[in-house]
Amino acid sequence: MSDEQTDESADDTADDGTEGLQDGDFIELAYTARTVESGDLVDTTDEEIAEEEGVDTEEQEFAPRTIVLGEGHLFEAVEADILGSEVGDEGSVTVPAVDAFGEYNEEEVRTVSADKIPEDDRYPGAHVDVDGQHGHVETIIGGRARVDFNHPLAGEDVEYEYEILDTIDDRVEQAQGLLATYFDVELDMEIETDEVEEEVEVETEDEDAEPETELQTVEKETLYIESDPQLQFNQQWMMSKQQILGDVIEKIDVDRVIVQEIIDGMPAMPGMGGMGGLGDIEAQLDDADVDADEIMEELDVDEIDEE
Repeated sequence: MSDEQTDESADDTADDGTEGLQDGDFIELAYTARTVESGDLVDTTDEEIAEEEGVDTEEQEFAPRTIVLGEGHLFEAVEADILGSEVGDEGSVTVPAVDAFGEYNEEEVRTVSADKIPEDDRYPGAHVDVDGQHGHVETIIGGRARVDFNHPLAGEDVEYEYEILDTIDDRVEQAQGLLATYFDVELDMEIETDEVEEEVEVETEDEDAEPETELQTVEKETLYIESDPQLQFNQQWMMSKQQILGDVIEKIDVDRVIVQEIIDGMPAMPGMGGMGGLGDIEAQLDDADVDADEIMEELDVDEIDEE
């Protein structure tokens, strides 16, 4: 790029009042976060680093994340450091404990009745939930337990090292990235424009009259998502589906989302209603050159004639 072209680009950037990445931009980010004092791994998108730290990489996927700047997907200090950057930039930022997982609070270490803790979790180091609060057991003496309800990383400054890999402009990829922040499940999806009939309010000459509507055909951009069986048993999906998909609609600017559940047909089970009963089983055994009578005798099953 010539100096003249560079100057023109700089002028264009200055004209619109923005420079580099801004709030609302979708970016693909690689990062690793460690505690400043001890260097313990807090989070990473790098599978190799996770393996080196002894993290089970089969239980979760490690890959660059799609982040929407300004949406709190990362700590505010990290997002602030990224604003104004460009694809390919790298950075390092330290998040103070107070802005990360909070300062350590001695008052959050409390003595509770051991009866509030399941028997299998009555040992130092166990993670427990007591009266709606999560903590870890420090000691158990007799019928009393000392439980620390501070976050395990409370009081720790956290350092993030990151690299901006790309911007995400394709809306399907944006939607996939957004849902990946909630679920570790890859979902097939596409955006289509549909014609939909709906009631639309129409103007009337009488301003005091009740609003009138008529059925009209309108175009709606629809994000179709092919559901995954894992989602059917995901509590967060079941409880927050409306809120999550509402967020997707707003961020990628579509009119609606349709989640399609695909149920594959199962092979017919012999002996089920309308399938021929035990006689049908015998026919299949005959085809397979198996002595059906002998099997029936061993199973002590009375033969039922087909009607």
